[in-house]
Amino acid sequence: MATSAVAQFSDTYSTVKVVSESPDLNSIPSHYIHSTSLDASPEDSKAIPVIDFSHLTSNQSDQWYKAIQDLGEACEKWGFFMVVNHGIPESLIREVIEVTDKFFNMPEEEKKRFEGKHVLDPVRCGTSFNASKEKALFWRDFLKVFVHPEFHCPSDPRAFRDIMLEYCESSRNVTKKLLGAISESLNLDERAIYNALELDSMFQIFIGNYYPRCPQPELAMGMPPHSDHGLLTILIENQVGGLQIMHEGKWVNVNALPNSLLVNTGDHLEIFSNGKYKSVVHRAVVNGRATRISVATAHGPSLETTVGPASQLVGSTSSSQGARYAAMKYKDFMYSQQSNQLDGKSILDRLRIHGN
Repeated sequence: MATSAVAQFSDTYSTVKVVSESPDLNSIPSHYIHSTSLDASPEDSKAIPVIDFSHLTSNQSDQWYKAIQDLGEACEKWGFFMVVNHGIPESLIREVIEVTDKFFNMPEEEKKRFEGKHVLDPVRCGTSFNASKEKALFWRDFLKVFVHPEFHCPSDPRAFRDIMLEYCESSRNVTKKLLGAISESLNLDERAIYNALELDSMFQIFIGNYYPRCPQPELAMGMPPHSDHGLLTILIENQVGGLQIMHEGKWVNVNALPNSLLVNTGDHLEIFSNGKYKSVVHRAVVNGRATRISVATAHGPSLETTVGPASQLVGSTSSSQGARYAAMKYKDFMYSQQSNQLDGKSILDRLRIHGN
């Protein structure tokens, strides 16, 4: 059995922030080296879909209809899109990034108070993704906080609570509107996803990511290729890129538009749509110039909801003669993903029903 990175390097194990600040660091420790090298030249795509959120609430039927069609096409062909004119103040987005940066820059002994011991602990910070399972660590520290239906927050920095509360509510409202529009793009009622997946108790997670400058970025990895559990993940970042998405078999750099929200579809939207919409495989790369900070808010069904394909979409197209995914409780799916190594769509693949 392979020995985990933590077990191999328990004497030197630390957050990647501490490692990155080591004096005269010119190369990364061996337990951060990944055998799979990154593509030398991923594409820079200008074709990533852009959704004007204001058109989804427009009184002009032609604008609304086109926005619904564009959103459906983005979910089907990309699993990813940027949202502009979303109504979340740019100042609030900036405050979220700044207070997240302050959290990661607190003394290590203060952050240890929020380490958590279990993947379902409501406040948990750490390094890599699941260091107890990984052969090589990822060049990333994280903070994960469950913020809905019950709100949690680290007690420090003191400004964190109010900023996080306001931003997460705003992010949730944007997500609900997007999901209503996605329902309509599937020719369902606007509240079909909301009602079927019990989004009154929508499970929302705040995830802060800290990727320090790396002296050998070509050997390290911020996050491996994976899809997200849940329905939609909304991402904001400081002005340092690093997100790449898989599109038509090639990696594409995501260059965020000013004051845009980056949105990717999750595994449970793929399941609910019976495979019409695909969750996007994505990864995070690091660089040798600057620290990247990103904040993701992940939105999923109620934890106790059993998610399967919508009955209206089973057998409704020539390519789908039956349910293409087995149903599974959302909480069990999430636990399975979070307690293992990230590996593409490995958890979703277990639910595929072959032959349909």
